[in-house]
Amino acid sequence: MNNWQVALTMVFGSFIAGATSEGGGAIAFPVFTKLLQIAPMDAKVFSLAIQSVGMTAASVVIIAMGVRVDWRVIRWAGLGGVPGILLGAGWLAPDLSPPVLKMSFTFLVSSFAITLFMFNRGIRLTHLSLPQTGQNEQWIIALAGFIGGVMSGLVGNGIDIITFSVMVLLFHMSEKVATPTSVILMAFNSMVGFLFHLGFTDAFTPQVQSWWLAAIPVVVIGAPLGAIVCSRLDRHAIARFLIFLIAIELVTSLWLIPLSRDVLWVSLSVGGGFALLYLMMYREKRYRPEES
Repeated sequence: MNNWQVALTMVFGSFIAGATSEGGGAIAFPVFTKLLQIAPMDAKVFSLAIQSVGMTAASVVIIAMGVRVDWRVIRWAGLGGVPGILLGAGWLAPDLSPPVLKMSFTFLVSSFAITLFMFNRGIRLTHLSLPQTGQNEQWIIALAGFIGGVMSGLVGNGIDIITFSVMVLLFHMSEKVATPTSVILMAFNSMVGFLFHLGFTDAFTPQVQSWWLAAIPVVVIGAPLGAIVCSRLDRHAIARFLIFLIAIELVTSLWLIPLSRDVLWVSLSVGGGFALLYLMMYREKRYRPEES
């Protein structure tokens, strides 16, 4: 694959990384593995490597602009995400087939998109920060970070979308706060994953390194630009854009990935399990803001 294809992919991927709760890996991983026939391991390592640059640049812009984020979520989910990404990258990823990895991620985010669509059909009240910060909330967010970290270790992306779902569906936080919070969280998790592969595996090959170097000039501009645009959108626009991206991910996966019985069984199990979890969060009333 030519480096210009990588750079072109990350023109879109970096903007989305800064503007939504889906990291640039959510674009790079499916494009690389489905359209360009890149091995999932190479696509994952590239995703973590490039997000450690692009999403960190977006995080700097978010902080410099004074965009509202919830640092408690970043701290607790970040602590849970470290063992999660090490477990996913070091132990689980080598034992799972590429089609299973691709479709599992697709069904995970698709189940969230359905719930988010239901959640935004009407007018709803939202919090601008965590409504409660007891031990229960800390453990919930840390667990979300751990599960998201495992997914990031498998496909290079995941802690942002899973933590975002918990913030929005369970704690009823505004997407305008949840999105930049998830960007900073994914930047940190990507750096952990990238350093793990850099120091303890041989997955950061010369080929992946050449793609990474070619994409860096793109993402250091695209990701901060996405963060700036996101800060000027209302939460409904952010939700609709996110649902649209996930719909494209689902359609292309069903079109391009062969659905064997094992792939279909695992994918439906992952999608069904997360759909049930999202529905339970959607119906939880404890954290709903009350009308004044």
